Parts: sequence; C-alpha cells; structure tokens
Amino acid sequence: MSDATAGATHPEEKSGGKAAKILYRPVGIVSSIVGGLVAGQVFKQLYKRVSPGHRKDAPTPLQSEYPLKEIVLAALLQGALYDVVKALIDRGGARAFERWTGEWPGD
Repeated sequence: MSDATAGATHPEEKSGGKAAKILYRPVGIVSSIVGGLVAGQVFKQLYKRVSPGHRKDAPTPLQSEYPLKEIVLAALLQGALYDVVKALIDRGGARAFERWTGEWPGD
C-alpha cells in the first residue's frame, strides 16, 4: 500500500474527536433505553398479530405449555427486531448529534 492510500478513508466514513465521543455518551445511553422500550412495544404488538391463536404475550423459555419451536421463533423475532430498532435509533441519535455539534460521535 502506498503512502498516499495508507491514510485514505472511505468518502462516507466520518470520524469524531474524543470530546464528541464523551459528549455523545449520555445521548447514546438515552437512545439505547428508548430503543429498548420502543422495540419491546413493537414486538408485543407484532407478536399478538402473528402468534398462533393470537396469544396476548410471547412465551418465555420456562413456560412448559409452549413448544420449543414457538419459544425459539419468538426469541429470534424479538432479537432481530430489537437490533433493527436499536440500530435505527442509535444512527438517528448520532446524526442528530452531528447536526447539533458538527462532529460525528463514532470511531
């Protein structure tokens, strides 16, 4: 790799300073909490609509009346949904922070 390309970054890649990372921490914590709450509510509503027999609540691993397949599928759906909602909220929080401060809070 040549010296000219050694320090090159992808055009869309942004980097923030140490101060931006520190200042973003409270925003990141709040956005994570909000993301978890939003994802939990979205999952409950989605599970009510797609569950067999339209059950009110998703099964937990220790509820013996549910087959393992249903428990695993519910956990898979919940985990995937949580990650997607969290990523969207975290990214939105980082973009809002950048608009307010002019610094990207990541890397």
